[in-house]
Amino acid sequence: MERRRIVFIVVPLAAAIALGYAAYAYFRGPGPAPAPAAGKAPGPGGPADFAVPVEVATVAMAPVAEEVTAVGTLRSNESVVVRPEISGRIAAIGFAEGTRVEKGAVLVALDASVQEAELGQARANLALRERNIRRTEELLRDKFVSQSALDEATANLRVAEANVALAQARLEKTRIRAPFAGVIGIRRVSVGDYVKEGQDLVTLEDIGALKVDFRVPEVFLTRLSRGQSLAVSTEAIPGRAFQATVEAIDPLIDESGRAVVIRARLANTEGVLRPGMFVRVRLVLAERPQALVVPEEAIVPVGAEQFVFRVAGDKAERVKVETGVRRGGRVEVVKGLAAGDVVVTAGQIKLRDGVPVRAVRPGGKPGPEGNAAKAAAGAGDAGK
Repeated sequence: MERRRIVFIVVPLAAAIALGYAAYAYFRGPGPAPAPAAGKAPGPGGPADFAVPVEVATVAMAPVAEEVTAVGTLRSNESVVVRPEISGRIAAIGFAEGTRVEKGAVLVALDASVQEAELGQARANLALRERNIRRTEELLRDKFVSQSALDEATANLRVAEANVALAQARLEKTRIRAPFAGVIGIRRVSVGDYVKEGQDLVTLEDIGALKVDFRVPEVFLTRLSRGQSLAVSTEAIPGRAFQATVEAIDPLIDESGRAVVIRARLANTEGVLRPGMFVRVRLVLAERPQALVVPEEAIVPVGAEQFVFRVAGDKAERVKVETGVRRGGRVEVVKGLAAGDVVVTAGQIKLRDGVPVRAVRPGGKPGPEGNAAKAAAGAGDAGK
């Protein structure tokens, strides 16, 4: 009975001790390594089993562009709604809808019979005044008239000339011409229609070049300037970007949105873009061809500050960094690192300053032999 009682006490006690040790070993992490073999010294960071497995990458140099994105609208280089200055009946239409017309081409001709008659009358009166002034000059030479008679004849001639110019201008207003070269739109009138002054007839668009109007937040105001390049894309033409240049910056800030209105210009020689299209704009504020970049996974935020774990020898070193542009899974490092430094990209949660590390390939597979700095290249050299 005594022996059985001892067994009942010792067995549960041994099981409890074993479970406690297993829990301790689990939460403590990797246990101590066996002593190194004779004649073989441990590595610089201690026995290899103490090293925390981490994934690493090399700080690389790459071009970085600081950009701001926005949405915008395409507008014609020049756009006008053709309207008559006088009332009249349409006698002829001199264009085909949707075609290109040259500057000065007659688009619409109004009935000009009255204006032509007025011009003929003015020209006849002018001819009479010219003959009258010649006779007056001859009589003045013979002393038959005074100088005032010649002055009066000269004034009448000037009035006749003005009347001819006026009649000519009235006649010209019956010919509505293209103010610039462009593509004519859909007409809204037909031959025989009576139109009033100011009535819409047709639109004329110059689309050889287009304007891009967009807005950016006012915080970028000091970094905007004429001549900056930008890329324009549209869902109507997927996979293609068009280059444009900033042409004007509105001096007035929009109070409702606290935004700056910008106008850029782009060439449209192929004619594939049209006014009114919705576009996405990518404006380049600054370009740095030799910037330091690391994978985004290497950045460890702590409050408002940013840190990375740099591998020095076989140990981790926490370094405070200043970051810049983030693009495509890469982060620009403005301060804190140098080209060629090796940083930890996975496994930071187990690290502190001075902890030994061992590089592994993504997925936890052992990396090449040697220290972590050398293993960065064998692990895929993720920084390049």
